[in-house]
Amino acid sequence: MAFQKEIICCECWARDGLQSMPVQVSTDHKVEMIRRIVDAGFKKIEVTSFSHPKLLPQFADAAEVLRSIERRPGVSYVVLIPNSKGFDRLEVCQQEGYGASEIILMISSSEKHNLLNFRMTHEEAMAEQAAIMKRAHALGIQIIGCAGTVYGCPVKGDLTTAEVARIVRFYVEEGAQTIMLGDTTGVANPRLVRERISELMCLFPGTEFIAHFHDTRGTGIVNTITMLELGVRYVDSSIGAIGGQPATGASKYSAGFTGNTCTEDLVGVLQEMGVETGIDLRKLIDAGIRAEEIMDQRLRSNIIRSGPVIHGESSPDKEAGAGIQAIPSCGNSNR
Repeated sequence: MAFQKEIICCECWARDGLQSMPVQVSTDHKVEMIRRIVDAGFKKIEVTSFSHPKLLPQFADAAEVLRSIERRPGVSYVVLIPNSKGFDRLEVCQQEGYGASEIILMISSSEKHNLLNFRMTHEEAMAEQAAIMKRAHALGIQIIGCAGTVYGCPVKGDLTTAEVARIVRFYVEEGAQTIMLGDTTGVANPRLVRERISELMCLFPGTEFIAHFHDTRGTGIVNTITMLELGVRYVDSSIGAIGGQPATGASKYSAGFTGNTCTEDLVGVLQEMGVETGIDLRKLIDAGIRAEEIMDQRLRSNIIRSGPVIHGESSPDKEAGAGIQAIPSCGNSNR
């Protein structure tokens, strides 16, 4: 195993997490959660998306969120940009002094998936995004180039490493600082991850990759740890494991389409393994509990119910306080 000395976890609750959730979260609650996440020690956080408000009304308040969040030195505030019109809106925020540190641009490695998700061929997407990246470079905004469907596609099926490498190469050549490798519908497994990432590392030596796994089939944490064992230091996850494919109103072409890797559970197991994340697990658990209150539903974190592992003597009261008895009930009847 070749774990990096420090792992950088990007918390995605406020963007990739919320994009598929039917509950409309208020701007004030988004700002509160972003503050809690930063207070817990995260150095990178997805805060919003400039997707079209009619397609994703969850982010109609994108500019207001950016304007309202308190900026902390050393923290990178990340925004998703779907197209040039979205970048136009961000550029206004940038010029007014409350923009983003980094932007995410995405092209699915599967062209069929890209046509369904973005209504663009690879060539069309590359042409538009190359122009966006030039504008971002001019403004000093860093770029995360995301290759989607890296491990398989719900409409095309299996993909080759060469198909993924074409998208990665585009982003590397256009000057993206990091490359996100997205398991868009949660089809990866540790063996495939090890093989594919090893090949990509050989093809693109020195490139900083981001592990971005969806937990659609319960494999998000084990796949993330597999990439960390290969020496990757950037990982994405979401409080409560919420998120996944955007809820655009289009027919769902894959039965398994939601769920990011759960941040609380991932940080908890990394802490037990002695891997440094810089995150205060207790504050993270509190943020997970608050997320359930805000969304009025039980999410998918295990550790906010069990509590962290206890290694020394502890009284029954303390043990209870670390687990389910400390969690308030919400109004949702499914709890």
